Amino acid sequence: MNDILDELAWRGLLAQTTDLDALRAALAAGPVALYCGFDPTAPSLHIGNLVQVLTVRRLQDAGHRPFALVGGATGLIGDPKMTGERTLNDRDVVAGWVERIRGQIAPLLRFDGPNAATMVNNLDWTAPLSAIDFLRDVGKHFRLGTMLAKDTVARRLNSEQGISFTEFSYQILQGMDYLELHRRHGVSLQTGGSDQWGNLLSGVELVRKVEGAAVHAVTTPLITKADGTKFGKTESGTVWLDGELTTPYAFFQFWLNSDDADVVRYLKVFTFRTREEIDELERAVSERPAAREAQRTLAYDVTALVHGTDAADAVVAASQALFGRGSLADLDERTLAAAVAELPTAAGRVGDPVVDLLAASGVVRSKSEARRAVAEGGASVNNERVPDEDAVLRADDLLHGRWAVLRRGKRTLAVVDTSA
Repeated sequence: MNDILDELAWRGLLAQTTDLDALRAALAAGPVALYCGFDPTAPSLHIGNLVQVLTVRRLQDAGHRPFALVGGATGLIGDPKMTGERTLNDRDVVAGWVERIRGQIAPLLRFDGPNAATMVNNLDWTAPLSAIDFLRDVGKHFRLGTMLAKDTVARRLNSEQGISFTEFSYQILQGMDYLELHRRHGVSLQTGGSDQWGNLLSGVELVRKVEGAAVHAVTTPLITKADGTKFGKTESGTVWLDGELTTPYAFFQFWLNSDDADVVRYLKVFTFRTREEIDELERAVSERPAAREAQRTLAYDVTALVHGTDAADAVVAASQALFGRGSLADLDERTLAAAVAELPTAAGRVGDPVVDLLAASGVVRSKSEARRAVAEGGASVNNERVPDEDAVLRADDLLHGRWAVLRRGKRTLAVVDTSA
């Protein structure tokens, strides 16, 4: 077997481990059963969660057997946040989110073959447990001092909001997951983000106390931008894996807009490109930064992973068409809608003068500048040059009966929306 720990380290995916030498020996000795948990506290996973799914996939590709736990029980509670109590969601809502998240994880792991992944739900072993049994059989193994020392708990205790017993108990529930998966499936490794280290250790300790077994935990570092700012947020909010919450087009654009200082790290974390391929893309960043080869590779690979190659191809076609390298009329309505949603928008009607629309949309600063752009042959509607300054918006200019894309020069774009 390959030394998967060296691979994870090269990709910048190792933050904390319980006993690195012992874990290395266990991974080298044969297939290890491992798990990672995902709580349905929202209707979708986001790209921070994607780090965990892909880390599990790398371990699976190295010959190990993964369990993806979608927490129907822990999702009803929620891991304590630094900033205050979570809102408890309705049971039916959480159950629906469980199914949606299972559907997002399923295409990213392999569920057949000798080390097939297994999907599990901790509600299966938590729901039948009585409060008395929970306290006697699980709670007695947790020491209050250790629980209070957890970073999030300590911060919350010192805040105005405090922390409820419900959220305080979360770490016991997560520890119980490790114990149950160890008993049922021989799981001996849990992975997670570095912010989950305390919860992972709770499980490691519980298995040791109850079963007398030494098991392992590994965390990945928090992904940040090179300037230290938060990763995974845009002006419109969180970058979700659900295509209804973040369209494939917006998802693609997020990765395409990666800074040169970040893109190589992101290629290591979020793609399955080899070291040789990533080294070549790193050279391209240095020698040909304007070509943005690394960013385009990153954007395509991650979009194809999450949304499929057809969606990734459609996004590429839309991006090219917007800038005159393809037919806008060939784009399906959903892809076009997502693409123009990223552009400045002006309301318009059939019969409106194009020079007025160019100015209203912000493609140019004034009508006089619009007239000059038209006269110089530098203005277009749907990639067709505007013939003269008296041109008006026609019904057959409307894409899907609604939009017309305006462009000045090569890169200044806006959209007219006749339904606005």
